[in-house]
Amino acid sequence: MIANYHTHTVRCGHASGADREYVETAVEQGLKTLGFSDHVPMPFPDGHESRFRVPLGKLEDYARSVLSLREEFRGTIDIRLGFEAEYYPDLFADLKALLSAYPVDYLLLGQHFTDSRETVYNSRPQSDAHALAAYVDAVNAGMETGCFTYVAHPDLFRFTGPSGIYRQEMTRLCRSAYSLGIPLEINMLGMREHRNYPDDRFWEIAAEEKCCVILGCDAHRPEDTAHPDQLKAALDYAARFGLTPVSDITLRKPF
Repeated sequence: MIANYHTHTVRCGHASGADREYVETAVEQGLKTLGFSDHVPMPFPDGHESRFRVPLGKLEDYARSVLSLREEFRGTIDIRLGFEAEYYPDLFADLKALLSAYPVDYLLLGQHFTDSRETVYNSRPQSDAHALAAYVDAVNAGMETGCFTYVAHPDLFRFTGPSGIYRQEMTRLCRSAYSLGIPLEINMLGMREHRNYPDDRFWEIAAEEKCCVILGCDAHRPEDTAHPDQLKAALDYAARFGLTPVSDITLRKPF
């Protein structure tokens, strides 16, 4: 691994450690590029804020910190400013307007919820085929905007219904990713916390559809930034499906 683009900060409320510690660990582990991609503030019309995102009041501090570290470590490691965001079509224009004041390098598509009501977390067990189809529709629509560099934990949706329906819908997702040239992430947080993802069923399909695959640390602690044991486990997992993750990618400018 020479680049990790999935890195959070304490501002999201469920990560720990100073921003500098993530960078220092990345340097120690030999990364050439470290992208910060904390959970984006969402401009909800009623003014409420999700409990798992960077608060709007801390957006300026987040950007200033990442950009300051970029300058401090210039020549040692390339620091990139990004965000992990859901694609909510009713809020996307407002989100881009909010972020356009900052020199954002990239967005990751992490569809934790299917729509902006954010009522059902997609990692909760669900047997509703319509809910799975809506998730795939949302991810595909997000990819089609051309604003997202890659899809974080595309296998987040925990479908407990018929396997044939899962295969049908996730094949749609993988074919869209392939046709659009958008990488799919094997998520190392899911591995180290034994979550429902990575999901073997999904990666069998991704391999069949010849999708581009990337590893993402999804670091919420400095020590999880390119940790050698975690990296080996992720590479071994990919190899089970005949997948070879790319070492680096070209970032898509979101606006």
